[in-house]
Amino acid sequence: KYDTRQTLVSPSKLIFRPSASCTGVGKKWTRPTGYDTGLKTYNSLTKQKEPLILAQEGIATWYSCGPTVYDHAHLGHACSYVRFDIIQRVLSRVFGINVIHVMVITDIDDKIIRRALEKSVSPTVLARMYEEEFKNDMLALKVLPPAVYLRVTENIPQIVAFIEGIIRNEHAYATKQGDVYFDIGSIGDRYGKLMGAGDATGEPGDREKRDSRDFALWKASKPQEPSWESPWGKGRPGWHIECSTIASSVFGSQLDIHSGGIDLAFPHHENEIAQCEAYHQCGQWGNYFLHSGHLHLKGSAEKMSKSLNNYITIKDFLESYSANEFRMFCLLTKYRSAIDYSDASLNEARSSLATITAFTHDAQAYMRGQLQCPAVEEGALWERLAETKANVVRALADDFDTPRVVNAIMSLVYHGNRHLQPITKPDRSPRSPAVFGAFLAYIREVFEVLGGAHSVDSSGTLENVVEQLARFRSDVRAFALSVQDTPPGEPTHASPSPCSEKLPLLKACDTLRKDLASMGVHIRVSVCVCQWRLLQGGRGRQSYSVSFIKIVKH
Repeated sequence: KYDTRQTLVSPSKLIFRPSASCTGVGKKWTRPTGYDTGLKTYNSLTKQKEPLILAQEGIATWYSCGPTVYDHAHLGHACSYVRFDIIQRVLSRVFGINVIHVMVITDIDDKIIRRALEKSVSPTVLARMYEEEFKNDMLALKVLPPAVYLRVTENIPQIVAFIEGIIRNEHAYATKQGDVYFDIGSIGDRYGKLMGAGDATGEPGDREKRDSRDFALWKASKPQEPSWESPWGKGRPGWHIECSTIASSVFGSQLDIHSGGIDLAFPHHENEIAQCEAYHQCGQWGNYFLHSGHLHLKGSAEKMSKSLNNYITIKDFLESYSANEFRMFCLLTKYRSAIDYSDASLNEARSSLATITAFTHDAQAYMRGQLQCPAVEEGALWERLAETKANVVRALADDFDTPRVVNAIMSLVYHGNRHLQPITKPDRSPRSPAVFGAFLAYIREVFEVLGGAHSVDSSGTLENVVEQLARFRSDVRAFALSVQDTPPGEPTHASPSPCSEKLPLLKACDTLRKDLASMGVHIRVSVCVCQWRLLQGGRGRQSYSVSFIKIVKH
């Protein structure tokens, strides 16, 4: 059983051992044996799309590198986590695959130690604070938590044992200073499966390193740093070894999917592969490596990052835009593509959602008989819906191509809108509410699968309140404009006007209309109908986008 709550447990309580063993030799990728899902995904190990084959039918083991919790999470982090959340939802909810996702929380690291010293707090307190903030940010962005979070500091014994195993297999060595390094020369040309090893440069470190590319598995203790006991003296883990240990502690000697931002491919993921294959004595530990593209500020070639001080925190972003708008922003590009952040790109996402929402409410009005339209070509719409469903599944099976999915949905909305052109006089044409109900049900299903909302569902009550208010205003206004019958014998006015006693009612109607406009509800009155439009904007912004339109007859 797997604990799907947002908890932290020891890996000894969460063990998954696939039946298949490690295979493969050298740098060549070996197609796994097992269950062929029928999907294709881009594999960073081969630099091309490959059939997604899982060790066990209906189960995908998935490991991802979590945050180093020394500061606020920013949109660059959010982009990667939201994109992979979408893929995991697609695997489970479209293709019926149970994703067992484990994420590590790096709660001891050079950056954490430096920041803790700057703030005069313990590294543990600092890490816990930013860990909690990260989880709250993910919740706000509607990112599903992994089956389990695992902290590095709670797995030190397992890390020490893992390093000992690599040393026993003669792929690592200890120095007199108490550091332990991975011996890259011991694995020959097998190093560099992801990015190649031709231009690889090593970490700065001990002069006793055998090769400049060798990297630290264990770092000897320094003054004012947290430390743990080990066979090599007091110290703490290196960065890369934590992920190899924890992933192996949970999933054993073979992993289906490993994910992370493209900036982690080298050296982090490259070194993870080397460590795991040295420990397990196998040629292929991870079968698929999925990497998300960088988030760039518009006009900049540099990624959004803390080190460049060009980032926007998730919390600040959500003051201006919604989680649904950010998810749509992510859906509009392929997960492995770089993505430009700008107001224009966010407004494109907002506009797409607004178009879908406007169609949703117009279709609902048509289904309730509140919107009169010409006869609908029902057969053509049913065919369009079936075609859209097939196109969406094909797009998702082809490396989770969400831009194609969004295009298919927007095309469906476009064809639906063509049949919802309002007319003022009923022509008694047969109505077709069922097909529009099917359209709305499918659009809702797609966006629920992708983790968003197809419309402002929470505003259903608000919509009803505004509609009743608009009707009440129309009734009051009609009464105020009505003219009493002229008594017999009195002259009839050529242009009757409301009596003076009713003028305050008209003034009150105009005041209400102005007040509602300031809140985003615009009422437009014509000869026979009162049309109102509810606009929506992000918190802290003055710009609005159309959400839906209603027509209320006088």
